[in-house]
Amino acid sequence: MDLRNTVAVVTGGNGGLGQRICHALAAAGAHIAVVYARSAVEAEGVASVLRSHGAEAAAFPCDVTQPAQVQHLVDNVIERFGRLDILINDAAYNKAIPFGDLDGLTIAEWSKILDVNLTGPMHCIKAVAPIMQKQERGRIVNIASVAGLGPTGSSIAYAVSKAGLIHLTKCMAVALAPHVLVNCVAPGLIEGTRATANLPRSQIERATSSALLKKPADKDDIADQVVAMCRAETMTGQTVVIDSGRMFH
Repeated sequence: MDLRNTVAVVTGGNGGLGQRICHALAAAGAHIAVVYARSAVEAEGVASVLRSHGAEAAAFPCDVTQPAQVQHLVDNVIERFGRLDILINDAAYNKAIPFGDLDGLTIAEWSKILDVNLTGPMHCIKAVAPIMQKQERGRIVNIASVAGLGPTGSSIAYAVSKAGLIHLTKCMAVALAPHVLVNCVAPGLIEGTRATANLPRSQIERATSSALLKKPADKDDIADQVVAMCRAETMTGQTVVIDSGRMFH
C-alpha cells in the first residue's frame, strides 16, 4: 500500500517506541494521529515535531480500555483528517511481578494489564474495521512482545496479554480479509521506554546479556518493520520477532 497521504492512528504514540513509529510512518508520507492516555504535553510535542517536518499531525486523548472513548477517537480522527487507513496498537502497560509471586499478581493488576494490552487493541480494531472495510483498504499492526511467545517478561499477566495479542492478530486477519491486513511485531527488551523503566535493572541486564547480539532491540528496526507491514500487499496474520537474537520463532 502506498503510504503517501494515508492517515495512521498510533496508540501510545507519545511513548519511546510510539514516537519512532510515528516518525517512520510520517517519513513514508502518512499523516499521524498521536494517541495518548495521560501525557498530553508529550503527545502535543510529538505532533508539533512531525508538523515541523512537513507531516500533518495532531494529538488525541483516549483511554483504549473504554469503548466509548475509542469510538470518539475514531470519529475525531475522521473529522480532522477525512479518512483512516492505518491502526498501530502500541499502547501498553506493565508492572514487574515475579512469576513465583502469585500473591503479588492481584486480580486488579491482572485485569489492568489485560485490559490495556489485549482488550484495548480489540476495542480499537473493532472501531476502525467498518471504516477500513468500507474503503476496501486498511492496515493494522499490533505491537506485542517476545513475552507472548514463551513464559518470560515482566509478569505472568503481561506474558498472557501479549500471547493473546499475537493470537488476536491471527484471528483478526481472518475476520478482516481480504481488504484489511493485520500483522504483529514482537519486540524483545527495548531501552528508553516507559515499559522498560518499570523493570528491575537485573532483568534488563539479563535480557541484554542473553541476546546473541548482546544489546537491546532497536526502536528504529521495530518502526521500520511496522512501515514494511503497512506497505505489504500479501502479508497478513504474521508476527515478526525483533529481539537481537533471544527468541527463535
